Amino acid sequence: MNDHELAAHLATEAGRLLLEVRAELSDAPAAERKAQGDRRSHNFLMAQLAASRPADAVLSEEGVDNPVRLTAERVWIVDPLDGTREFSELDRDDWAVHVALWERGDLVAGAVALPGQGLTIATPEVRAPSAHAGAPRILVSRTRPPAAAVRVRDALGGDLVEMGSAGAKVAAVVQGRAEVYVHAGGQYEWDSAAPVAVARAAGLHTSRIDGTPLRYNRADPLLPDVVVCQPQFAAAVLEALQ
Repeated sequence: MNDHELAAHLATEAGRLLLEVRAELSDAPAAERKAQGDRRSHNFLMAQLAASRPADAVLSEEGVDNPVRLTAERVWIVDPLDGTREFSELDRDDWAVHVALWERGDLVAGAVALPGQGLTIATPEVRAPSAHAGAPRILVSRTRPPAAAVRVRDALGGDLVEMGSAGAKVAAVVQGRAEVYVHAGGQYEWDSAAPVAVARAAGLHTSRIDGTPLRYNRADPLLPDVVVCQPQFAAAVLEALQ
């Protein structure tokens, strides 16, 4: 498998494993489902990457950071379970698995699996979303919309739409089920690497909220804000965020 195929394969298979964990622990406390899902998916991805790409480094949300990645030419950035809250709620499908590859300064491959929806979106070719005739839909977290998203809503005359994981939100923009995703509440590289790789392949705008590029495999993996949107909204979104 090439890197694109491997990313898609690993995200999909980790998703299948998570569905099995969910079914196995359907009667267990939500906290146990979260913990087991995170652990088992992480262990699966680490074992598979070690077997398939033994020379590459890995940055995983659930793993201990290895400083060797900072001098490596190729680093896999993975989130074994994005949206643990939604995963723990048996009736929700807005959670994801992220697998991305960074090589020599930029993202070069990525896959976002949405196991509850039976869908994996992966590079290299992702269909661009079709235009939406109504008010732009702006995706926000289920708990509380960031002030940045409210400003964008007001500037664009749009509607806020609550959704779970970052991967599910970006996938919704890629699928044309929303037009804008703005996050300013704190994230890490594994939260956005694979979704951004997929969004770029679909021709979407991706940046920090100040318009600067998203950079990955930094010494500090904190990457607190992100904008993903259809290109025709990018200028207005960034202006509203200044």
